[in-house]
Amino acid sequence: MGEDMSDGHQNDGHENVPSRQRRRFPGISSRAYEHPADRSALVALRKLSGFDTVFKALSGLLPERSLRLLFLSDSVRVSDQQFAHLNDMLRDACYILDLEKVPPMYVNQDPVPNAMCIGLDEPIIVVTTGLVELLDEEEMRAVIGHEVGHALSGHAVYRTILLFLTSLAVRVAWIPLGNLAIMAIVTALREWFRKSELSADRAGLLVGQDLKASMRGLMKIAGGNHLHEMNVDAFLKQAEEYEAGGDLRDSVLKILNVLPRSHPFTTVRAAELKKWAESRDFQRIMDGHYPRRSEDKDTSVTDSLRESASHYATHVKSSKDPLMKLVTDIAGGAGDLGGRVRRGFGGFTSAPPRDEPGSDGTGTDGADGPGDAGSKN
Repeated sequence: MGEDMSDGHQNDGHENVPSRQRRRFPGISSRAYEHPADRSALVALRKLSGFDTVFKALSGLLPERSLRLLFLSDSVRVSDQQFAHLNDMLRDACYILDLEKVPPMYVNQDPVPNAMCIGLDEPIIVVTTGLVELLDEEEMRAVIGHEVGHALSGHAVYRTILLFLTSLAVRVAWIPLGNLAIMAIVTALREWFRKSELSADRAGLLVGQDLKASMRGLMKIAGGNHLHEMNVDAFLKQAEEYEAGGDLRDSVLKILNVLPRSHPFTTVRAAELKKWAESRDFQRIMDGHYPRRSEDKDTSVTDSLRESASHYATHVKSSKDPLMKLVTDIAGGAGDLGGRVRRGFGGFTSAPPRDEPGSDGTGTDGADGPGDAGSKN
């Protein structure tokens, strides 16, 4: 069962627990909060041709010691003496998620709000001054929980590879794969990392246990420190409009817009997190019913992939995006696909026009009427 935390409690070196009671999750497995799309994208990434070559090459290119020395020399190490309040939050997060070894955390001078968990052997957490100055205590607690979630899931090594392939491309040009192969791996890494952010957002909620704070933090990352000018409901409505709005051209533009990004769009993250917070899965974790790390070795990869496939199928079927609705229509063998193509992109935004009864003897065909697949969810 999950355990409550209260002030003054100490355990395994994790002191300074939160100022209010929070549930902790002894032995929790990252499987408890990992988004199905995260797991399936990671499986696809590992199977990508050439990935092993890049992984081995970069592992030898920059030893872990060099990475740590870089941050020790040009950032501030969080401790009891420096950024003590962040150190308390880091210990709290590790205590709640039962991460045995508290990873080192650094504050880096950068006005852009950002945080990352990197490292090839052991995770290192880095937060920017822009983020520290932007968020309040509860919002920051969720962000640190987010990064500890990355650490518990083992995401740091893949994030590091993405970092090197995108910012140090000249230095890795000698890897014997060619530019197209490297681009394919970078694209796959970005696709996985966007999905892994959804997992880490869930971990942040398990640590902060304050959905409003998580929502506020995402809103601030999107719109700055102007909460008095923003509204959570309106912010979430943006995500709904983003998913459903436009025609097929907009669906293609959405894909092109997201490809170069390492993070999902902020409104989408907020909507996904709120949906999970209202789910039975989240409530079961809060009640103490969750997968344990001790059971990880017995977990079936097939079951994990089946769950991921089921998630994708459900997502496509329920999506309001015009492209996803088209996929559903084609899969169902319904709808006047040829007619829609002839009418151009605009033909994908609504059901085909209905013929007048008696005009050619086909006006009563149900496939072209209000009940056609284009109007189904």
